[in-house]
Amino acid sequence: MSSEAKRPKVDNDAPLQNFLRWCDSVGLELSTKVRLSKEGTVADYGMLAQDNIEEGEVLFTIPRSALLHQGTTHVSALLEREKISLASTSGWVPLLLALLYEYTTAHSHWKAYLSLWTDFKLLDHPMFWSKEERDKLLRGTGIPEAVDKDLANIQREYRDVVLPFIAKHPDIWNPCMHTLDLYTQLVAFVMAYSFQEPQEENDDDDDGEDDETEEAPTPPMMVPMADMLNHVSKHNANLEFTAETLKMVCVRPIKKGEEVFNTYGQMANWQLLHMYGFTQPHGDNTDDTADIAVANLHKAATREPDGDQPLLGEMWEVLREKGAFVFGKHGCLTDTELHATLKVLCMSREEFLEFKCNEDGWEEDDEDEGEISRGFSNDGLAGLNSKWKRLLHEAARLTVRGYPDVDRDRALMEDQASLKTLSSRERRALEVRYGQKSILDKVMVLTKT
Repeated sequence: MSSEAKRPKVDNDAPLQNFLRWCDSVGLELSTKVRLSKEGTVADYGMLAQDNIEEGEVLFTIPRSALLHQGTTHVSALLEREKISLASTSGWVPLLLALLYEYTTAHSHWKAYLSLWTDFKLLDHPMFWSKEERDKLLRGTGIPEAVDKDLANIQREYRDVVLPFIAKHPDIWNPCMHTLDLYTQLVAFVMAYSFQEPQEENDDDDDGEDDETEEAPTPPMMVPMADMLNHVSKHNANLEFTAETLKMVCVRPIKKGEEVFNTYGQMANWQLLHMYGFTQPHGDNTDDTADIAVANLHKAATREPDGDQPLLGEMWEVLREKGAFVFGKHGCLTDTELHATLKVLCMSREEFLEFKCNEDGWEEDDEDEGEISRGFSNDGLAGLNSKWKRLLHEAARLTVRGYPDVDRDRALMEDQASLKTLSSRERRALEVRYGQKSILDKVMVLTKT
């Protein structure tokens, strides 16, 4: 039987059919029980079951030779030879240089794969929104600050690392073609579609002590076919890594006509929008979160009637590096950090001086971690002491004040007709804002005194 006869049904989509022919040519095996389509999927390309699929079935197998990364690109030898000069904070420069080359060369081995994306800006990451639009629609969510940091890092990396390297190799790269704009688009592509090989956990050393040396994270790589699957938190397939291949395996039964979903990990809606350019509908994302900044918790303490302002000022110098406390749908996910911070904010001057002199610092707390976790779950918040509840309640209230009109968002979410009038950006921003505010509202209800 010919490869054409084996190939699963696809829509009349020339780039997609070229990609599938390429898959055949590189030995990528695709089950006849699935098909690729833009119709009937939650976003853009996706994979649909055209027969019932049982748990454990392999949906496709990808040989490692078909993966696109700095070790497989046509310019791999050069990238390896000069890897020291390509070191950067992100660790992505070698892959991005490979993509700059492969995306713009007419004879790239991955041309049929990369041709599926004619304009990476269609991924619609917030980095492609105007700053005014980000600040207006995403205020309070943490995304505008994250994007500003991303763009600054991208520009610095391109200027300080990429451009000098390109200048040394004008026969391969051209700054007129391989511009900052294209580089930024490819960063979005890597953010949205790349995978990282799971790192093997180190066994304890022979002397019984843990090995404290941290390995550098594995560099990202592009995995054709795997990146066609959309994400939901309750996924039904998972990518498995073996020595010779990568396999997408069904992890629970999928009925004919259903979409096949991979998972990008436990991702809140703000993370999905920031990194991938989409959100899950409100209520569907079981991994949604909201942050309460340590600054708001400290500000809440300064508003206590009996607050020792000079002491709280000293406490801020210790607490300011703590960042934010993360709340999920079932309680605080950073409970030990929140517990320690609340203890500090409620210390007397004598207790605080003793705390500062303690060499173990934050590690001095010997309370049971399970008890702490239960205390900061939704079931436990109401049982906290009254001052802790007041501080949490006020900190959550201050956080909610950082968002656009709360009442308007609630009215929009409850009015299907109004929702349909929103642009895709407005709708996704609303999903992020409303999801975060719902979690914070729950915290306020549970800590009301």
